[in-house]
Amino acid sequence: MPVITGTNHRPQEQLLKPARGSSQMAAGTTTHATTLIKPTLHQSRTRFMPIEFDRNGRAYPKPDPQRESYVQDYYKLRTDCLRKGTLFEDPEFPADDRSLHLSSPSGRPSQYKWLRPHEISPNEAVFDADGFSRFDIQQGVLGDCWLLAAAANLTTFPVLFSRVVPDDNDRIRGGRTGVDYAGIFHFRFWRFGQWYDVVVDDRLPTLRGQLVYIKSSTKHEFWSALLEKAYAKLFGSYEALSGGSASEAMEDFTGGLTEGYEMKNAPDGLFAMIEKSCNSYAMFACSIEAGAGEMEQVTAQGLVKGHAYSITKAQAVDIETPRVKGKIQLLRLRNPWGNENEWNGAWSDKSPEWRFISEDTKRSIGLTFEVDGEFWMSYPDFRKYFDRVEMCHLSPDCPIALQESRFAWRQSSYEGEWVPGSTAGGCRNYPDTFWHNPQYVIRLDDPDADDDENLCTLIVSLIQKNRRSKRNKGIACLTIGFAIYRVEAGDLQRKPLPRDFFTTHLSAAKSTFINLREVTCRFRLPPASYVIVPSTFDPNEEGEFMIRVFSECPSNMQENDSAIGVGKPVPEVDTGVTDAQRAAMERLFVEVAGEDGEVDWMELKLVLDRCFREDIDKASRGISRTYQTRSAGAAIEKRAVSETASVPPRAPGFEQSICGVWTMLSRLFRDFAGGDNISPVPNGAAGEQTELMQSASVTQVHADPANVGFSKDACRSMVAMLDADGSGKLGLAEFQKLLGEIARWKGVFKQYDADQSGRISPFELRAALQSAGYTLNNHIINMLMHRYGSKEGEIWFDDFITCAVKIRTMFDIFRARDLSNRNEARFTLEEWITQTIYS
Repeated sequence: MPVITGTNHRPQEQLLKPARGSSQMAAGTTTHATTLIKPTLHQSRTRFMPIEFDRNGRAYPKPDPQRESYVQDYYKLRTDCLRKGTLFEDPEFPADDRSLHLSSPSGRPSQYKWLRPHEISPNEAVFDADGFSRFDIQQGVLGDCWLLAAAANLTTFPVLFSRVVPDDNDRIRGGRTGVDYAGIFHFRFWRFGQWYDVVVDDRLPTLRGQLVYIKSSTKHEFWSALLEKAYAKLFGSYEALSGGSASEAMEDFTGGLTEGYEMKNAPDGLFAMIEKSCNSYAMFACSIEAGAGEMEQVTAQGLVKGHAYSITKAQAVDIETPRVKGKIQLLRLRNPWGNENEWNGAWSDKSPEWRFISEDTKRSIGLTFEVDGEFWMSYPDFRKYFDRVEMCHLSPDCPIALQESRFAWRQSSYEGEWVPGSTAGGCRNYPDTFWHNPQYVIRLDDPDADDDENLCTLIVSLIQKNRRSKRNKGIACLTIGFAIYRVEAGDLQRKPLPRDFFTTHLSAAKSTFINLREVTCRFRLPPASYVIVPSTFDPNEEGEFMIRVFSECPSNMQENDSAIGVGKPVPEVDTGVTDAQRAAMERLFVEVAGEDGEVDWMELKLVLDRCFREDIDKASRGISRTYQTRSAGAAIEKRAVSETASVPPRAPGFEQSICGVWTMLSRLFRDFAGGDNISPVPNGAAGEQTELMQSASVTQVHADPANVGFSKDACRSMVAMLDADGSGKLGLAEFQKLLGEIARWKGVFKQYDADQSGRISPFELRAALQSAGYTLNNHIINMLMHRYGSKEGEIWFDDFITCAVKIRTMFDIFRARDLSNRNEARFTLEEWITQTIYS
């Protein structure tokens, strides 16, 4: 069980089993997903100041000339309060029940009273009393012992502690309002690759004059209570801290990477790993699993179940007894409660075993016997009585690592997202969509130093972002994991790796899938190239993530994705329009265009809505059915995606798509002009034109009157795409070219709309656009899904056409300015605004 309390649970067994299987699964093992109405995850605006550190650990605001005014600047706010002679009151985290609870409080208000330190301990209140110590922190009524364990660990590393708890915070004692005390403090936390400065006022929740939550063993000391308040503000409320993993806080305090081990499955070299990590300044947390009704129950050995302990030292010490001489592996642990609840077995305080250790050794390991919650125990006893241990490895950019001549780890990281219909492909149970997940390539060239097996140590961490702070919106952690595949140079010629690669290759390593903030695994792999595929368990789960790799040799992680470009459509479409047919089209255009010989967006909309009446009506009926089903609360069965990633063969009716345009144009012309205005057709062309009209297989469908067809913005974009002179209208040549493009896009759409429903599966958008000649990467496909995908994750016909128009226009604008063909374009501000606004 992870070092967690309260709200996190193991996923059901059926969620863990797929992670243990190979990538080659029987077809029957995959169940078709259904569309469920779930809360949507959106990135909340960041009101915290982003900061950076120099090599000496000094912090400064991250440069940003466009920083929003709502970002809280500690130094500016403190100066303003001192100038006005007032104490700071934080409007972002008010001193009322809204800051206590996940959701809006209802019913009877809490009995807590918010007081400032000098109101709790008049004339004695201090920020810290004689420095900071792991003994300063004691738990209150909130179930956040996981936070206490991490904070206690942090105090043992002064350089790291000062990054989180800045030295320039006010000391409180003797502070004079408006002179040198403003009731404002700030703390710094790491959040998914970025450090933030979090500002709080000094008002704290109390009951009968005593602190309710974290407190110090010295009653008039308040740094730990204020640290907890800042961390609660980071996640939105104090209640958001109830139940969690010590690994979360350790990472947020250091920017490091955490891995965990179950004692029953611990590797043989775990103590050596712990000892080595201690020497590399890692932080630790460990726990005993609690059953039903056993939370925080004290065992006969003096240990507390469901409680997060910290490891503060690991050392193999010399021991000499009358019968045995050698070394014994010892661990020093601490109970964050800081009280008499300590281990009472062998090597506990004042146990007889200590007489076999020399006085010099006792002094070297800092042995003391106090009622302070800290104790020693042997590693065998640790494995016997504890269930799990987590260790947080510091990142190479932390001050301690920068001061070391050689640090143990090298780090690579990427941020990404799972977008329904685009990059949310689910686990390997779903071979048709799994390959759509983001892919990351690493290369391990050198084995670990002094490794007899010539293997490379690799720790992979997958973190899902912004879930705890969204608990008040009903958003819980997704079930996540990853798989690692060995690849050769030839495999990497395909970007991304397609479906057939994953159905013909077994994974070299993999994680389990579990619904925690982070999934981390340590591997030992031969030097080679590997692809890491992070995913959610089920497809179409929306979320943001960060993936990190720690290794002893550089891993040089890169995203394995397509290069953006324009190529020939696959397959190329031959319209087959003869001179006679072109002449007939020109006469039709003249009738539609009127005296000015051009069509504007409204005339174009009339043409397109009639030409593609069947397609639009089909999509309209599908949308109506979708929303009627959704409003009824029923799940919608998802359409199966294409079996292969390759471009499908041309549909039998594809060549007729162009003809369908002319047939509908002819009907439109007759409606507008009337039968007596139909121009006579020369006999030579009549047969060809008649054949053209008759070959169209478009049937008349009476569209819903509520259906407005193509949007006016889409039609304006189509005009802008080919309007070279900026007149807002298209001439005959431009009109012919536009119809050819739209007919080609319609043909591509019909190839992928296998069931003729007027929509395509979102996972087919990349392949469909590639068939149209546009190669795009995950980042752009994600944005297109956000922009043009429906709430159900489908791409409807008119949205696909609009999307293709926009892509074509953007490519044309860029290529017109890329004079050196180096994928670089230069625009003045006026040129950029002109091009983008009109398009």
